[in-house]
Amino acid sequence: AELLGLPLVPAYSQVSGSGQQLLQGVNYASAAAGILDDSGGNFVARIPFNQQIQNFESTVGQIAVSAGGTSAAASIVSRSIVFVGLGSNDYLNNYIMANYETRRHYTPQQFADLLVTQYTSQLTRLYKAGARRFVVAGVGSMGCIPTILARSAEGRCSEEVDQLVAPFNAGVRGMLDGLNAGLPGATFTYLDNYRLFKLMLAHPASYGFDVVDRGCCGIGRNGGQITCLPFMPPCADRERYLFWDAYHPTAAVNVIMARQAFDGASDVVSPVNVRRLAQL
Repeated sequence: AELLGLPLVPAYSQVSGSGQQLLQGVNYASAAAGILDDSGGNFVARIPFNQQIQNFESTVGQIAVSAGGTSAAASIVSRSIVFVGLGSNDYLNNYIMANYETRRHYTPQQFADLLVTQYTSQLTRLYKAGARRFVVAGVGSMGCIPTILARSAEGRCSEEVDQLVAPFNAGVRGMLDGLNAGLPGATFTYLDNYRLFKLMLAHPASYGFDVVDRGCCGIGRNGGQITCLPFMPPCADRERYLFWDAYHPTAAVNVIMARQAFDGASDVVSPVNVRRLAQL
């Protein structure tokens, strides 16, 4: 949003009902949210993707009221950029979560297929609500996040966890190709943040990082056994850290990801980057 010259995008709960503010952009995202409604169930007050889409549909209705009709709203919404980054919680807070039965019922490929099928219908629903320009991020590398490192005494990355998400990312790429071919007027661009994150892990110094094996804020092995809690002092120099807590990258990583999404080459963001998408 910053690179597009927009102000900080407010949360849906803050601007719902305010027609003029809605035109500056809305953030529907929710911590622990998944493609599947039951993902993240250990975190009670999450907003699953289906509910987020419902909130988007409500926003389009509110824009129609303030902009003077459905055709005016359709024009505004069609020129907007919709960023969607989901899937990690369907793995971390569902498939590999001990208190979920999912892994006993689905192989990794079957689970990826289930997610992609649901995701396809959800993105199509956003299209039917008027969205036309999409940036869809794959699931990043999760095999080296501190919560996974902390599970082994040696603090090793888990190739198995990374292999779990490979069929999902491949399925999302194929699905977006299908939507680009099948939905008139739509452009779906894919951000390969798995590739980006792997590059940062392999060559941290090139990106300005020198701590890649522990969270900046957390307790225990690799700062990943208990994640960052309220009032817990973080590390002194978070810009040097790849990971903020047991699960999430730091703001410094997110800035790199955003710049790559905005201006990156086709090996990272395709078929077009965000700068080009905004010009279509």
